[in-house]
This record gives sequence, structure tokens and C-alpha cells, in this order.
Amino acid sequence: MSTTITIRIDPKIKERLEVLAKATDRSMSYFVSHALEQVIEQEEWQIGEIKRRVELADKRGSKVIPHEEIEEWLKSWGTKKERKPPKCR
Repeated sequence: MSTTITIRIDPKIKERLEVLAKATDRSMSYFVSHALEQVIEQEEWQIGEIKRRVELADKRGSKVIPHEEIEEWLKSWGTKKERKPPKCR
């Protein structure tokens, strides 16, 4: 079973979608639904991984590098004073 939603998209995107649908003999709904499914799967995976890593970092005894140290190290990349990578504590 499926349901209907309404979205607003740029007219140029709609034109491209119409051309793609005609060229492949598929509906625009097929491509929109397929694209949404892929984006949702990717976002769910990413959010899950972030939560898992935060939980891991919050555990006692975890070895982490403070954000500020990473930030300073990254700022130094490609400069004459490039720093060595920070170490876990």
C-alpha cells in the first residue's frame, strides 16, 4: 500500500525528472520514492553510527582526542608549522 504526499521542488528538477521518467518508461513517483528511500537509509545509518560512537566515547576508559586538539591539528595542515597528529589519551 502507498500513500500520497505533496512536495515543492524547483521547476528545473521537475523537468529533469519528467525527462528521466519518459526515457526509462517509469513514473516520476517511482524515482522520487526511490530517491527518498536511499536518502532515508543513508541518514538513518549515519545517525545510528554517530549515536554508537558517542556512546562508545562516553564509556569509562575510552581513549578520545579532544575536539580542540583535532581542530588545531587540521588548521595546521599544509602550513610550514604543520603539527603532528594528536594522540589518544
